Amino acid sequence: MHMKIFIQNMVSLRCKMLVKSELEKLGIAYKTVNLGEVELVEPLSISNSQILKTALHKSGLEVMDDEKAMMIEKIINIIVEMVHYSDELPKVNFSTFLQEKMKLDYHKMAEIFSKTKGVTIEHFIILHKIERIKELITYDQLNLTEISYKMNYSSLAHLSRQFKQVTGFTPTFFRNLSKRDRTNLEDL
Repeated sequence: MHMKIFIQNMVSLRCKMLVKSELEKLGIAYKTVNLGEVELVEPLSISNSQILKTALHKSGLEVMDDEKAMMIEKIINIIVEMVHYSDELPKVNFSTFLQEKMKLDYHKMAEIFSKTKGVTIEHFIILHKIERIKELITYDQLNLTEISYKMNYSSLAHLSRQFKQVTGFTPTFFRNLSKRDRTNLEDL
């Protein structure tokens, strides 16, 4: 059984290294260490949990209580579900959508989320939307206008701008790149 712990203020590579070294010092087995989040191989004992909290606290990192950790996990799941697995994105503002789903104040959630993950909820959604757009471009079943409509962009220009900001490529360049890669694979 895996267990996740969420850590606030963990926003750099240095923080990741620090957390890894503390876990290793304590002999705590982990699967992954990402910004704001650690996946352990098994649940922590109460004593190890306290020791870890104290050690990380000295470096300005805070292990979050279960309630906040569960809230972040839920927000991530809602975003992933919405962006990657639903046929249609909600027509309402995401903040409204999230507030209704979570029954919590959006600003409070947003503050805790960005302190923990190191990015705002909005930016986290954009990163996931761009990943989804890359998948849709690679599947090659929809044209870019259809993709922008499906992903709830006001226009293809808006999608293109955001795509280029995140990836450094235009969607068209990315499509040609992924087609070329596929063609090369078929030649093998």
